[in-house]
Amino acid sequence: MTPITTPRLNLRPLAFSDADFIVRLLNDPDWLRFIGDKNVHSPEDAVRYITNGPHVMYARHGVGLWLVSLNDGGEPMGLCGLIKRDGLDDVDLGFAFLPAFRGKGYAREAAEVTLDWGRRELGLKRVVAITSQDNTASGTLLLRLGFVRAGDVVLPSSPEVLHKYSLDWI
Repeated sequence: MTPITTPRLNLRPLAFSDADFIVRLLNDPDWLRFIGDKNVHSPEDAVRYITNGPHVMYARHGVGLWLVSLNDGGEPMGLCGLIKRDGLDDVDLGFAFLPAFRGKGYAREAAEVTLDWGRRELGLKRVVAITSQDNTASGTLLLRLGFVRAGDVVLPSSPEVLHKYSLDWI
């Protein structure tokens, strides 16, 4: 998985050196509200999260969450990537950004380049996305990216009913 660059952003696989950033992001109140508590409260927990989550997904599926940082200065701002989740037939687009970087088009820019990569490099014909029912900001972004609502879904890992979106290139 080669890093991707846009005019404003760098996207690259997560490294253990990103542990402090992962602790901050995964404990952001909106992450906890919309994604859930991943029990990442220290750099050691973050290394475990990176190892057992993104790194396993990179190795097994060739996809996973990437660190998104600014080209200018390299400040980490969020995560964006394609995920293969249990309970979903298709690869899923995921993204989350720290509050200071929301509302500036970064999530859209990162998602667009991620989707383009999946289509071009992986030959994907469809990508899905899921959101909590009350996560209207993410749902709005997905619609702007060309996704359509595709009903609701419950994943095996949680009883929560999630909104499902789909983007087809067929």
